[in-house]
Amino acid sequence: MDRTAYFEAKLAHETDASDLYATLKAGEQVTVVDVRSDEAWVQGRVSGAVHMHYREIAERAPKEIPAGSEVVVYCWSPGCNAGAKGALEFAKLGYAVREMIGGFEYWVREGYPVEDRDGVHRRPVDPLTGVPRVRTQA
Repeated sequence: MDRTAYFEAKLAHETDASDLYATLKAGEQVTVVDVRSDEAWVQGRVSGAVHMHYREIAERAPKEIPAGSEVVVYCWSPGCNAGAKGALEFAKLGYAVREMIGGFEYWVREGYPVEDRDGVHRRPVDPLTGVPRVRTQA
């Protein structure tokens, strides 16, 4: 495989927190799926995500996510391969699926909306992973 084909294939199968946030903000249709455990889900998740542990995808996805939907899956962090396991299960079912590299860790560190039992909020941007927002006065 030549280098161009490799990177085209790679980008066809993954996204990152910044690109996913831009997609969602633009109102594009994508189903975001958190494939982590119940305990992790309760701690916080991408705002608006669906919770479906990767072991449940084969059974639940055809009933809950319309065929032909674009799907983005994520797990905890770059140190977790549950996102890849979830993406594989969606791919086996024929979904257009991508994995969010960096996982929930980078979503949070970049300051995007997080949902938990207290509602939706943002945590401070980690300057090592994202650009802190500067508020301007009107």
